Amino acid sequence: MLTKGNIVLYKNQPALITESGDKYTITFCTAPATPTGKAAQYGTQKVRDKDVVLLAAGPFTSLEPVLKAADGDVPAITASLTEAWELLSSDEETAGDTYDYSDILDYASLDGNGNDCFAIYKALTTDVHFAGTFPSFTLRTQAEIDELNAKAYEKEHEAEIRGAFISRLKARTLDLPGDAKFMQEVEALALGSTDKSKVMKEAGFKETPEKAHQLLLDTGIWPMTKNPHPARHGLSMQSATEALASPPEEKRTIVDHTAWAIDSPWSTDPDDAIAYDGTYYWVHIADPASTVTPGCSIDVTARNRGSTLYIPEGAARMLSEGCLADYALGLCEYDENGTATGKKSNALSFRLQIADDGTIEDVAVLKTKVHVERLSYEGADAEYAAGSETGKALAPLYEAARRNEQRRRDLGGVFIELPEAHITVQKDAEGNATVEIGPSPRYQSSDVVREFMLLAGEGAARFAFKNQISFPFVSQEAPDIPKDIPEGLAGQYRLRRCMRSRSVGVTPSSHAGLGLGMYSQVTSPLRRYSDLISHQQLRAFIDGRELLNKDEMLERISAGDAAAGATNRASRESDLHWTLVYLKQHPEWTGEAVVVELRGKQAYCLIPSIAQETLLTPTSAVELNSVLTVKAGNINIPELSVTYQEV
Repeated sequence: MLTKGNIVLYKNQPALITESGDKYTITFCTAPATPTGKAAQYGTQKVRDKDVVLLAAGPFTSLEPVLKAADGDVPAITASLTEAWELLSSDEETAGDTYDYSDILDYASLDGNGNDCFAIYKALTTDVHFAGTFPSFTLRTQAEIDELNAKAYEKEHEAEIRGAFISRLKARTLDLPGDAKFMQEVEALALGSTDKSKVMKEAGFKETPEKAHQLLLDTGIWPMTKNPHPARHGLSMQSATEALASPPEEKRTIVDHTAWAIDSPWSTDPDDAIAYDGTYYWVHIADPASTVTPGCSIDVTARNRGSTLYIPEGAARMLSEGCLADYALGLCEYDENGTATGKKSNALSFRLQIADDGTIEDVAVLKTKVHVERLSYEGADAEYAAGSETGKALAPLYEAARRNEQRRRDLGGVFIELPEAHITVQKDAEGNATVEIGPSPRYQSSDVVREFMLLAGEGAARFAFKNQISFPFVSQEAPDIPKDIPEGLAGQYRLRRCMRSRSVGVTPSSHAGLGLGMYSQVTSPLRRYSDLISHQQLRAFIDGRELLNKDEMLERISAGDAAAGATNRASRESDLHWTLVYLKQHPEWTGEAVVVELRGKQAYCLIPSIAQETLLTPTSAVELNSVLTVKAGNINIPELSVTYQEV
């Protein structure tokens, strides 16, 4: 029970009880005395017991001496509290123990009932050795105290510390790891999450992502292997996380043939397979649209990603990693004992009837369940060449692909074969990355798969047009190809420069580059949003459900295409980043450069082994398709630039 003459805490300030009863009347300071001599001002108020906490019993007759003592210099109190902490924390096991206010004062040999009661309270509640609120306090550890003291010092000497850091930054001689915290805004600029850096401006550096990247390399904050390009395009390096539901139980056509999923050996998300049953040619495609419906959260996430991001470090998938087990084709199923039970896969299948000249005579779109076997490109070609049982099953597919390719050539399709390279990045236990680059070999089976994917796209477009389905049609205007196209790589490069950009819309039009009257992409719904849209529309039509209208389709096409464009740019920039890292790691590298265009005294060249292009000034006269040996110099990873010199 509080009584008249007690000093209490009221809103963390001292107050004097002047009357007691059901409520207490307290006096407290409303305005302190000023240096100019103006006296302190006081006010009174009635409070309840729960509004105040006893600080000192007294009795006190005035609040003024208490306030005066609290305003004075009290180093002795601080020293006593430090001694109390040393006594209480002499045993390491006491760190984190809690003590009552009065117990701490006993150890500090302080009398909390005098005029200095509030001075002691202020000293204890601000002392780095103790944490908590009146009347219980916890002992801080020495490590916690050191951290608080360091922060206090930094705050007190902020300008001095920052100035010293800026000097070190200008000299690119940081004191790590301590200086790393000042470089966070530089990292943010390098990663594209901001367009300004106060630190760089103060140090006199231009505020660009490239300059920030270079500064992070120069100061040792980043290794040269750090790839910032996906982040700069606002892309996550992680796959989508929301899990797809298990495929629904629905009526499916059971096909009794084996289909072949032919892909690179490193592919982990097979989403297409091809087959011939003696009458029809089939293209079976993964069926995530069976659960990913228009407008659901997974659909929105896929639209925002646009496509799966493939970079040498790995894949950030448009749909979750976990969905592959249910939706990718040809991944083996297992029972509860871990025994393989088969490779039946759900698919949205395109059944094609093809004439002898390769023309599609009829197409049906079916929900199926199909047995899928996986083959690498190399393995498929080996089986075909050997005439094995598998090779014999593949033979009609190879022949149909040849006919379709010839048909497209006859219709003006443009075939461009430029060198490609495959980049692999291996990281050891310490996170050090080693880069390897090798040419991507060309396989006949790759052409077979390409032709069947085009047949499926053409068939889907014709099916959608015939049935008046609003659909994402892909078109391309005819290129203006000169008559004097040279041979070799020079000719392939010239053809590429003639090609026009593709466009996607809801009105079918010819795709001149492919030699097709109409076309759509439908073969990669696990990794391309435009393909997923196509599947959603086809399934809705098959089921007799309401279709998306043209305006809705255009909105989704536009959003998905924009996101896919960012993904493609990030992928190209990442490939170039790792190519430059490879050249840094292999300073002895030399390669062949093929002249593909003459520009006065200069020659534009392709370097097939690493799929790079460069402008050179040859040391002697050259012709188109001449081969020069070059080495790399002036490699600038932040600027994604490199110059090549003739050896």
